[in-house]
Amino acid sequence: MRPRDTSPEAWNVLMDLLRKIPPEEKLRRALALTETARKLSEAGLREAYPDAGEREIFLRLAQRQLGDELFQKVYGDEWRQYGSRMKSAR
Repeated sequence: MRPRDTSPEAWNVLMDLLRKIPPEEKLRRALALTETARKLSEAGLREAYPDAGEREIFLRLAQRQLGDELFQKVYGDEWRQYGSRMKSAR
């Protein structure tokens, strides 16, 4: 869908350029963008939880990515143990 601030001609040029990108380059760009988004999310968690260790950051990021239900199935026991250690350490 063409953005309102983009002329039809400019949009057509962009679409033509995007169609010419080889699939492997599109995949490389998508993976790089995904990695950038993950790093930005991780940086936000580090800012919000400055005392968190690597594992806690990993678990918090996994919770964001997986959603609560799947996160609990995969990491619930560890997170509960981790949470109790966090409370006793403070």
